[in-house]
Amino acid sequence: MTAQQTELRVLPSDLKRELLPRHVAVIMDGNGRWARHRGLPRIMGHKRGVDALKALLRTCDDWGIESLTAYAFSTENWKRPAEEVDFLMSLFQVVLRQELRDMMKENVRIKFAGNLKALPPSLQEEIQKAMEETQNNRGIQFTVATNYGGREEILSACRAIAQQVKDGLLEPDEIDEEVFERHLYTAGIEDPDLLIRTSGEMRISNFLLWQIAYTEIYVTDVFWPDFDRNQFHQALSSYQQRSRRFGKI
Repeated sequence: MTAQQTELRVLPSDLKRELLPRHVAVIMDGNGRWARHRGLPRIMGHKRGVDALKALLRTCDDWGIESLTAYAFSTENWKRPAEEVDFLMSLFQVVLRQELRDMMKENVRIKFAGNLKALPPSLQEEIQKAMEETQNNRGIQFTVATNYGGREEILSACRAIAQQVKDGLLEPDEIDEEVFERHLYTAGIEDPDLLIRTSGEMRISNFLLWQIAYTEIYVTDVFWPDFDRNQFHQALSSYQQRSRRFGKI
């Protein structure tokens, strides 16, 4: 490892380790526009987007952030052109297969959140393999929201809880936040401290509707493929200047 590489792995001196977010979530927006502005096909934007995500995961690990969640494919993304959807499904599968060895080496624990049963069977197999092989790793928790929709997640949890009540396994007055959260796609994962959205869009796009009740939100005009370590540094600097009150004065 070169001196420059070692320096990049060190937390920037202006950031306070004790004020870092434990869990960062990202809405990776702008791949298509990034490609269009360069006269490239949209799929090239998605390929570069994968590189940006890999770099962010590495940076989070280097700087001591415990968990990263990425919004990779929403339930609404099925409405995109079939050619683009097919490419994304293939890209997910190829990247998983190629990166699994490195994730094991770097002690990454990967989880997928969403309605996974609606994905192509071959991709489901790769997802299951990746989760099983990394489940005992104790490094950064990396959650990939795939075929994820916040409203559908809440409806799915409600259906599961209603069925338990119907079956006599749960009393209505036993339903609280803890019970509800156990039925979410993200069960067992802490709520995000910081949500980053690229491309300047001021909306959350049906992402983590339950989980981001008290999450700090940072929006940048940068398209996702251009979101690098310096951009992440700026997001963390903004986060550390805020006072999180969680509804208190």
